[in-house]
Amino acid sequence: MFLSRPAFAAARRAAVSPMIKRSFTSSIVRREAAPTPASGSNEGKIKKFQDIKSEADLIGPGAAPGTIPTDLEQATGLDRLEILGKVQGIDIFDMKPLDASRLGTLDNPIVVKSFGDEQYAGCTGFPADSHNVIWLTMSRERPVERCPECGNVLKMDYVGPQEDPHAHDAHGHGDHGHAYEEPKTFADFVRPEYR
Repeated sequence: MFLSRPAFAAARRAAVSPMIKRSFTSSIVRREAAPTPASGSNEGKIKKFQDIKSEADLIGPGAAPGTIPTDLEQATGLDRLEILGKVQGIDIFDMKPLDASRLGTLDNPIVVKSFGDEQYAGCTGFPADSHNVIWLTMSRERPVERCPECGNVLKMDYVGPQEDPHAHDAHGHGDHGHAYEEPKTFADFVRPEYR
């Protein structure tokens, strides 16, 4: 045997009774109740979607001292607007998927609403997921696009403001004095009736 009997006994005692004993301590943590706002104040109340009139209304009240804030308490800006809409059942950004129950045609295209001058939409084919995603770009100047893989036709419906603060004059010159011409693509050489 490599270990003698006394060394073996000492090793067994060390395994059962370690030389360094851990001490456990406990402490009592006192937490104060969160102060409640005065009964007549508007602080701490959640505004309804209809009550939002300016950007200042999109700043959350924050969390009470000593608490962890919820998404509704800490959200600001567009994030807060979306959360307030969802609380009341309003889908602010219209996030439901496009209609995939039919194939869009030139006479009856799939309509995509847009608040901007340009909108991107991904086509996965008809029936859905029959090909990889192909991204189509629609604009106010070219609102109708056709998927080159399946022939699905999408049309952008502009629902944004009619007066544009960055409006360009008839020659394409804005406030900057130089014209911007959109680059040519293969779509420029397709007959309009095939779009």
